[in-house]
Amino acid sequence: MIGLSWTISDIVVMAKRDILKYFRLPQLLIFNAMFNIVLMLLFNYVFGGAIQTAGIKYIQFFLPGFVAQSVVFGSTQTSVAVSEDLSKGLIDRFRSLPMARSAFLTGRVISDAVRYAMLLVLIIIVGVAAGFRFQNGIGPAVAGVGLIILFGIALTWVAVFIGVSVKDVETAQTAGFVWVFPLVFGSSTYVPIQTMPGWLQAFAKINPVTPMVDTVRALFLGGEVYSSLWKLLVWTAVIIAVFLFLAIRRYRLLTV
Repeated sequence: MIGLSWTISDIVVMAKRDILKYFRLPQLLIFNAMFNIVLMLLFNYVFGGAIQTAGIKYIQFFLPGFVAQSVVFGSTQTSVAVSEDLSKGLIDRFRSLPMARSAFLTGRVISDAVRYAMLLVLIIIVGVAAGFRFQNGIGPAVAGVGLIILFGIALTWVAVFIGVSVKDVETAQTAGFVWVFPLVFGSSTYVPIQTMPGWLQAFAKINPVTPMVDTVRALFLGGEVYSSLWKLLVWTAVIIAVFLFLAIRRYRLLTV
């Protein structure tokens, strides 16, 4: 029990360390938010008039998917941050301290969940200003945001594994982006799956981002939730279980 309390205390300290970094270097959050907001507005006003979305405004179809994909892209920052800490010899300092080995990585994931929450709030505020309206009540909307953050935590463990596996920051940045583009653009985020070629539809249907987007869209706008929700929860559990294990095992090898 004492060991568990120490581990939790170490995780809290490491999470606090990363969260304080956002406030001491606010440009990290500001430019991340600006990137997502500009991208959202460009897609809405440039492509919105050309994409058919079953009789609803494109911002209504697009924004639930966009807030979901913002955490997918946001997870790439974790790969860079973890790799940067490793390259600076931070692991050697932590190894000399009586702290849980898992605290560094777990604290990072928790701080990223806080970052996701702040980013989602900003995107939704701008989306509402651009014309988006929740149509299913506050409760489902909050539940949708919570599911996005939960899925973001799962993908953050993927990013952590990449960060502890590559040897330099530049590689971490490239490797962090390579896997997210097929997931985001090969899903129901930007267009209905039915408009895609047959082979891409097959990929989109098994893509873990698709049930996330479909679930959030149903929670925000109303509609049937459970057919996509169970897929989202299964994908989330599998991704966390696999990549949490791989990331911590890889990290422990570095600290041997």
